[in-house]
Amino acid sequence: MKHLALSLCLLATPVIAETCPPAPDTSDVRASLMAQLRLAPDEGRARALSNQLWEQWLKAPDAKAQSLLDRAMARRESFDYAQAEDVLDDLVAYCPAYSEGWNQRAFVRFLRQNFDGSVADIDRALAITPEHLGAMTGKVLALIHLGRNDEAQVVLRQALRLNPWLSERALLTEPLGTEL
Repeated sequence: MKHLALSLCLLATPVIAETCPPAPDTSDVRASLMAQLRLAPDEGRARALSNQLWEQWLKAPDAKAQSLLDRAMARRESFDYAQAEDVLDDLVAYCPAYSEGWNQRAFVRFLRQNFDGSVADIDRALAITPEHLGAMTGKVLALIHLGRNDEAQVVLRQALRLNPWLSERALLTEPLGTEL
């Protein structure tokens, strides 16, 4: 009888779902890097600052999220895009407030030529981290593939205001400073 009572108690206990903690607050570091980036004297310095920004964006909220992100990126680097997307599905479900999960899934979707899905994920990433240059330039490329060139030019100009040294500046169809 004791075993039955214990079993019933265990079944009646609510299951606590594992939840993702908030991402580390790196906004001050990112803001400082972005300020330096806007004033970078040359492409080499801008690249070094961009690399430091990527280090911040790639810091996942916890070990589980970091493991998912790392696994997905390893799958992507092995050209296993379907598996990478599956792992990133798990990451965005677990950590919906972590912008890099959305950005990385957008990149994989771009590689799989799912440009609409890529733009949707990028919009989620940018809603969380509006200054995410990787997401912005990814959106430019996806919009171009969708034939939405005017929108791409608007996003490209926004990105170039944050980093005038982006290699994507070569995609400008009008001289910088020209309003569309």
